[in-house]
Amino acid sequence: MNSGKTILDALTRPAELALPEADDAVRCLACAHRCLVRPGKRGICQVRFNEGGQLYAPWGYVAALQADPVEKKPFFHLFPGATALTFGMLGCDFHCGYCQNWLTSQALRDPASNSSIQLIREVDASELVTLARRSGAEVLVSSYNEPLITSEWAVSIFKQARLAGLKCAFVSNGNTTPEALDYLHPWLDAYKVDLKSMREANYRQLGGVLKHVLETIERVHGMGLWLEVVTLVVPGFNDSNEELWEAARFLRSISTDIPWHVTAFHPDYKMTNRDHTAASSLVRAAEIGREAGLNFVYAGNLPGRVEEYENTFCPHCNTRLVRREQFSLREYYITASGKCPKCGGLVPGRWSEQPEKIVLNGTHLPKKVY
Repeated sequence: MNSGKTILDALTRPAELALPEADDAVRCLACAHRCLVRPGKRGICQVRFNEGGQLYAPWGYVAALQADPVEKKPFFHLFPGATALTFGMLGCDFHCGYCQNWLTSQALRDPASNSSIQLIREVDASELVTLARRSGAEVLVSSYNEPLITSEWAVSIFKQARLAGLKCAFVSNGNTTPEALDYLHPWLDAYKVDLKSMREANYRQLGGVLKHVLETIERVHGMGLWLEVVTLVVPGFNDSNEELWEAARFLRSISTDIPWHVTAFHPDYKMTNRDHTAASSLVRAAEIGREAGLNFVYAGNLPGRVEEYENTFCPHCNTRLVRREQFSLREYYITASGKCPKCGGLVPGRWSEQPEKIVLNGTHLPKKVY
């Protein structure tokens, strides 16, 4: 894929998340791998590289761009009903065998993803902000591949998005560093972390370290960013009651108000020999979250089959405040001040200040922007 490397290497800028080391090597700080990248070499992600003692990072393009319902990210407590203009680039620091975005995430790593180079569209930050406003988006989200490894590009976009009154979010595997989070923090409103397992051996299979992801969840919450956590429930990989209890208890130890989404796996990429996640398995996982003391537990990807676990309930009086069907809102009762209208209790999240303008019963499906 030398031609692909040539194209991608031209779409770069000097990286800011980097430290010089001896002999023109550079320490990359974008993710927790902290790659020591020597001249002429690349980091684990393959898209950050050292040329002449300077680390270069992706810049100035998208490989995926779509106007999504914010619930698809999934964010359930971040301006429900809003449109999120979501952009992605190429590359990842993990190599998950079940990745549903593997065509873009595994670029330059897996020859099967070579065609992803054809998805590249050169854009500038201001153009993405214009597209967001044109599509009626309230939120701009970096997702699809791993956004940490393209943090510099995301920040350049988010700076302009903030000036335009947009909210900004990351959808990430959580394999971050304190330096990267400090760099991102001023420009982010929300952060979704994939908690893929509570087993170190499982994370090694995926190319990561469990400890780094758990630390990220703690740091993001401590920074005051709105945090939601997702666990894709994969049969035979991370779906034991014991492991689900560990995940739920860990989240509860940080805050009972962190929304936890347990979502359904479908066979994909290199993991096609496992069954789809059954609805009953998602309900079981959600019940474990509730029993562990989490106030907001959601079961996703199987609309209409997961009992009450698509909906938001008041953590104080248990009144149903938001009723959802897949990505569409059917009922919405949270007040402009983020409270339950029945008991007056505060509902943690980032809610609309104009709830009367939220569109109910719409199709609210993802759509291509261009």
